[in-house]
Amino acid sequence: MTASLKTRNKTGLNPGHEFDALMTRIDGITDLLKANGEKNEELGHLSDESFQALKDVGAFKIGIPEELGGYELKPSQTIAVLEKVSQADPASGWVLMVLQMISGTTAAYLPEEAQRELFPDDGEHALVAGQGTRFGKAVRVDGGYMVTGNWFFGSGMPHANWIHTGAIDEESGRVMMVHFPRDKASLDGNWDVLGLRATGSIDYSCEDVFVPDAFVYEPTTTDPQAGGALYKTGLALMSGICHTGWALGVGRRLLDEMQAIATRKKGQPGASTNTDQFHAEYATAEARLRSARAWAMEVWTDNERTLDAGEKLSMEQETLTRLALNNSTWAAHDVSQTAHLWSATALARRGDLQRTFRDMHVGTGHITSGPVVLQQVGKYLAGLAAPDAHWNFFSLTEPTESA
Repeated sequence: MTASLKTRNKTGLNPGHEFDALMTRIDGITDLLKANGEKNEELGHLSDESFQALKDVGAFKIGIPEELGGYELKPSQTIAVLEKVSQADPASGWVLMVLQMISGTTAAYLPEEAQRELFPDDGEHALVAGQGTRFGKAVRVDGGYMVTGNWFFGSGMPHANWIHTGAIDEESGRVMMVHFPRDKASLDGNWDVLGLRATGSIDYSCEDVFVPDAFVYEPTTTDPQAGGALYKTGLALMSGICHTGWALGVGRRLLDEMQAIATRKKGQPGASTNTDQFHAEYATAEARLRSARAWAMEVWTDNERTLDAGEKLSMEQETLTRLALNNSTWAAHDVSQTAHLWSATALARRGDLQRTFRDMHVGTGHITSGPVVLQQVGKYLAGLAAPDAHWNFFSLTEPTESA
């Protein structure tokens, strides 16, 4: 990493030069991703073929800073990539969403010493999985921390080689994200769930693993050590970008499946999809999803102008990103309800439609699109929050008067 690269574009967004070429390459693997959906579910993680296809086209590089060999796409571009992959296969989209985001933020926020080891110029980039909504215990020792804990929902863990996870120094109260090789953790094959079965979102644990200081950062940081303004949004908004793309892609896949069913049943006596009511409700579902997508892109295009100017997002902009994510997620959920109503017995049988329906309903359970976030968004937009309210991840924090 040269000095000139380290200072590149620190005030604005990277143009995302690789976006168009990447989208073309992804077009070339969508049939494969679709075809492997059932196999992935049986395995409980992506098949080697699906994972390698995503890796070969460079999909896991979309969130990594350009100076570290990644693509550093703009938010609207990342949404479009994740939408396309999730439309092909929701579980593949989810795994891509997680691995590219965690690998990218790890690259951006860790010091240069860690960057050199995880993202070398002449070697394989690390793929990093894990989560930060549960915290293990960190004990301060010379040069770093000894970390112990157990965590849930390690999406993409079977494909990762490094772990990123939350821990607290119980003596100082420091909250941090710690990073260590996956082979230092114990992995549990306990992902027996309703949907997103192919994401390998297993539990994982470790005991007294040494993590050097260079492999630790605070989860609230908005001060990247590499990359441009994208990483100044922080972990919460980076996550919101990704979940927006996933929801829109799964909603589109559900409409694709319904269209295929209607085409097969065209002209069949008694088929519900040959009724005017189905025609109207399909059109309504189409409008609901397209409207959600258009507004999400409008929100992030506005955010991109602010970030590219070297400015921080306003409180209203941050709030609208959370609302756009919520709206996209529940628009896709509404589409799934239309599919459930009009697909009749087709949804009862195991296959692409049922799997996509189940994946959608597990995806809506994620904290980022939960009802509490929506309540807090509404409180702020209605002018009822404290003047100095701010977002702490997906919680609206209102300092007390005494504070």
